[in-house]
Formats: sequence, C-alpha cells, structure tokens
Amino acid sequence: MIPFHELLFFVLAALVLVISPGPNMIYLISKSITQGKKSGIISLAGVVSGFMFHIVMVSFGLTAVLLAVPVAYTVLKTLGTVYLLYLAYQAIRPKSKNIFEVDKNSPHDGSKKLFTVGFLTSALNPKVAVFYLSFFPQFIKPEYGSVLLQSFELGIVQVFVSFSVNFIIVLTAARVAAFFSDNPFWMKIQKWFMAGVLTYLAVKMALSKAR
Repeated sequence: MIPFHELLFFVLAALVLVISPGPNMIYLISKSITQGKKSGIISLAGVVSGFMFHIVMVSFGLTAVLLAVPVAYTVLKTLGTVYLLYLAYQAIRPKSKNIFEVDKNSPHDGSKKLFTVGFLTSALNPKVAVFYLSFFPQFIKPEYGSVLLQSFELGIVQVFVSFSVNFIIVLTAARVAAFFSDNPFWMKIQKWFMAGVLTYLAVKMALSKAR
C-alpha cells in the first residue's frame, strides 16, 4: 500500500487534472447546461468508464515497463513535467476560451449516445493517458508491494476524485456559468491560481528522484 501522505499529494495532482479545462469538462458542462443534470450524469458515467479503460491499460503497461526499463522513470518524469507546464500556459494564455460558453442550440442526444460520447471523449483524451503515464511512476515503489496493485490503487483514487468533482460540476454548471459570466474578474483569478498550482506540481515532479 502507498503511504497516506504520498496519496494526499497524488489527490492534489488528480484534483488539478480534473479542474483543468479539457475535452471531458467541456463535454460535461455543455450537456449539463443544454440538456439538464440527468444528461450530464449519464455523460459522466461514460467519462468515468473511459478512465477505467485507461487505468487497466496503463497499469499493466507500467508494470512491464518500470520493472524492465528503469530509465523509463526519467523519461516519464520529463514528459509529465513538460505537460504540466504546458497546461499552466494553456490556463493563462491570451484569449483562452471560457469553457462555460456553450452553444445552447446544439441537438439533444439520447442516453446511449450521451454515454458513448462521454466514454470516447475520456478514452481518447491524451490528457488522461499522459497523466497516468507521467504521475503514477512518481508514487509507485517496489517496496510498497505489487506494482500492479499500486497502479490500481492510484487509479481508484483518481477516479473517485474525478467523479466527485465532475458530479458537482454537472449539478452546478448552469449557476457557475452565470456567475463567471457576471464576474469575469474571478475567471481570471481562477486561471492564474490554476496555473500557479500546475507550475508548482511541475517543479516538484522535476526535482523528484527515481525510486
């Protein structure tokens, strides 16, 4: 089992991932605002299923790679650091899109399509794959036990964090959209705060040592 204090830091990283604007968040907000909370929840079920797909694939892959190629840790750490800095820039870049601005005239989808598109949006999202591939190795140590079980442990924690935050987003999307529309200053504060946290995580990852 991974120590509790290390899991807490992983929770912070997972939280930053889920609140960073991306395809999953945009899709959930769009469907929640245009079709209601029920459609948002169905879409969220699809997104979470996509996370589970990534977890299974990455867990087995990391088990093989990390045990066979130690230098892979350095490669994945570098990849994760660069990606976090990229996300930080995306958060504050000029003319970045307000994710709460959606097309309210978009067609309504049935439950099956909502779930399927949610799954594909998550399963085909490189942001999720990069997160797993770059972050999991930072917390996995052979002395903690099975690498595979540790990967699943981290995956379950990430899914729980993601589901919790996205569920709140689905329930409050319309009200949050109205708030940011009426208070653009707070949108800027949110972007710079997110960029700061992402940069901190990038620096911490860059300075971490191989297990």
